[in-house]
Amino acid sequence: MNKTSRITYTAVFAAIATVLMYFEFPLPFMPPFLKVDLSGAVVLIGAFIFGIRPAIAMIVVKDLIHLTQTQTGGSGELADFLMLSTLVIVAVLIYRTHKTRGHAAVGCITGSVVMAGVGMLTNYFLIIPFYSAVGMPIEEILAACAAVNPSINGMAAYLLIGVLPFNLIKGVILTVITMLVYKKLSLFIKSKQIEIHTRQRVH
Repeated sequence: MNKTSRITYTAVFAAIATVLMYFEFPLPFMPPFLKVDLSGAVVLIGAFIFGIRPAIAMIVVKDLIHLTQTQTGGSGELADFLMLSTLVIVAVLIYRTHKTRGHAAVGCITGSVVMAGVGMLTNYFLIIPFYSAVGMPIEEILAACAAVNPSINGMAAYLLIGVLPFNLIKGVILTVITMLVYKKLSLFIKSKQIEIHTRQRVH
């Protein structure tokens, strides 16, 4: 694949990811302000097809666009960048050792676990401090979490019972979508590239 095609596909994937980032949904019994969006699946699929750097570019583009309408003072977008970048890098590096469907799955699962760990750090150092800075006491945040899950009765519980399982489940969702789509889409894109090269040679 030439550079122009790679840039074009990166832009298309980034655009799709940006749109999907606005469609969020919560998970039952999880902190209500933590929501899943499927933009990460698009980035992960793009990472397997095009590589790490184009995938990072997709994350940057979608987060910068989302930043124009942020409700978290940029902390949510920065957290998203750090978490998705971690997922992408870990998943692709493992996949590259043996480019099989099995290694892609192992890469996604391992990346999801590491991403969940990064998610606890970003919540503790970015998200919670932001909400505290805009006048929402930590006690109020924890009370909202306890309303959906009474086991969340402190910061440690919030991170271990709320944030950690939330991001693990999110990682599973992204992994399943990626496993269902990436190989077929990869073959489709490669076939189109072959058609383009064939036409260029004929002409």
